[in-house]
Amino acid sequence: MAKTAIDQCEMHFGQRVKELRKIRKMSQEELGFQSDLHRNYISDIECGRRNVSLRAIYKIARGLNVSVNALFVE
Repeated sequence: MAKTAIDQCEMHFGQRVKELRKIRKMSQEELGFQSDLHRNYISDIECGRRNVSLRAIYKIARGLNVSVNALFVE
C-alpha cells in the first residue's frame, strides 16, 4: 500500500522527534516523563504510527526544550 502525504508527514515528524531526543541523549522514557506523555506514545510517534495532536506537539517541544517550529524544521 502506498504511503499517503499524511503518512509521510507522520513519519517525518517522528524521525525529527527521535533525532532531537537522541541529540539530547534522552531515552523515550525520559522524554515521556518530561513531556507528561507515556513512553509508548513517544515510541509510536517516532515510528510514525500516531496522528499527533497540537497539544501533544506542544508537550513534546516543551519536553525537548525546543520551539514547536524546531520539531518541523531541520
